[in-house]
Amino acid sequence: MTNMEFRTYAHELVEWMADYLDEVEKYPVKSPVAPGEIIGRLPLHPPASGETFAMIFKDFRGTILPGMTHWQHPSFFAYFPANNSAPSILAEMLTATMGAQCMSWATSPAATELEERMMQWLGEMTGLPPSFTGVIQDTASTATLCAILTARERHTAFRANAEGLSTHPRYAVYASTETHSSIERAVKIAGLGAAALRKLPVDARFALIPDALESAIADDVSRGIEPLCAVATLGTTGSTAVDPLRRMGEICRKHGLWLHVDAAYAGTALLLPELRWMSEGIDMADSFVFNPHKWMFTNFDCSAYFVKDASLLVRTFEILPEYLKTREGDRVRNYRDWGIQLGRRFRALKLWFVIRSFGVEGLRERIRAHIALARLFAQYVEAEPDFELLAPVPLAAVCFRHHPVSQDDPTALDSMNAALLEELNRTGRVFLTHTKLNGRFALRFVASQTNVTQRHVDAAWDLIRTTARSLTSTAPV
Repeated sequence: MTNMEFRTYAHELVEWMADYLDEVEKYPVKSPVAPGEIIGRLPLHPPASGETFAMIFKDFRGTILPGMTHWQHPSFFAYFPANNSAPSILAEMLTATMGAQCMSWATSPAATELEERMMQWLGEMTGLPPSFTGVIQDTASTATLCAILTARERHTAFRANAEGLSTHPRYAVYASTETHSSIERAVKIAGLGAAALRKLPVDARFALIPDALESAIADDVSRGIEPLCAVATLGTTGSTAVDPLRRMGEICRKHGLWLHVDAAYAGTALLLPELRWMSEGIDMADSFVFNPHKWMFTNFDCSAYFVKDASLLVRTFEILPEYLKTREGDRVRNYRDWGIQLGRRFRALKLWFVIRSFGVEGLRERIRAHIALARLFAQYVEAEPDFELLAPVPLAAVCFRHHPVSQDDPTALDSMNAALLEELNRTGRVFLTHTKLNGRFALRFVASQTNVTQRHVDAAWDLIRTTARSLTSTAPV
């Protein structure tokens, strides 16, 4: 492709991108294709000769696009969001054009120093103590693994890295039954074994019970197992429950545990001063992560990871072969030593574009609007006699179910709501997901997509009500 051809096609793509942002609502939110349908349309073998861009783009529109779920659709109420915004997209275009590999200061000084400043901005915006230092990771899963590895190395005086774990005692990591699956994955990857994870009971609001943490630690110590780390979640994936951070911090400090805070989704809400109650006690944490790529309108992937003692993080990961040595030495930050990956994308650029474009107050306004929409939806649920909330609504996720007054059989209610979810998603007009809370099948409605408005929430609620009642009226007696 010549540069002139690139210029022509780039303009064509930008026009398509702008149209897509304008017209995303015309697509079904969730792709309706069946398993194997897309791969069945793709040639079995690669082309021997190059094909024109016109052909490639035609096949993108005809073959790939129908198999995409549209995460930027305002009626995407599933999972947690992976939001973007126009400024973030523009920054990604520049990042892709420059194609920089930003593993160290020397490989792109501006990338390193912009990242350093962006992490300072995020720390200030979310009210973190100035003692925390930040680095951008790809995902919260990676950041959590970094936290557990660093906790392991601190506890073993860095002998685990040098000698392995075969000669060390058994360790324990503590989290609630509502903790994200990435915690268990990190425990396994860190070599501690899945059996090392203690999933502790939660209260009526689905938050970890501190006394259960204290008891579990005492029990492990009595059995010769060494407590290593606890994970507090601000905004669990199932119901956005908020663990009691201060009390957990006090227990961890008492017993010498590393305290990691997983705020992957809810951390963005800390931009709002009125929600800083969630992070009371953060000064007792050792590490903290949240994802701007979820609720801060910054393209995936971009995860903000903060540590109280950066030297422990660097010592856990630093390896300095001759080919990576540079004359700047300790005068600069080399973020390749702040995590698992050596190669690093220029993620700070899109953060810079987003924060400057929205401004802190603009970000706060959008987040407050999303929370207000979720609470409005919760009011709709509470006002209907055949629907019920299944969890509190501290943020922008609502857990609920259809519960006809004539039906109290738990198995039947689960089946009924599973069928409702399937039918709703089949329409292509909305996309919701589910969880289980106290063993009950719950629908999750997350009102956090960048451009969601009350019109989309009202339309979704009308569809949910009519579909639920239609299914109930046609169900066999």
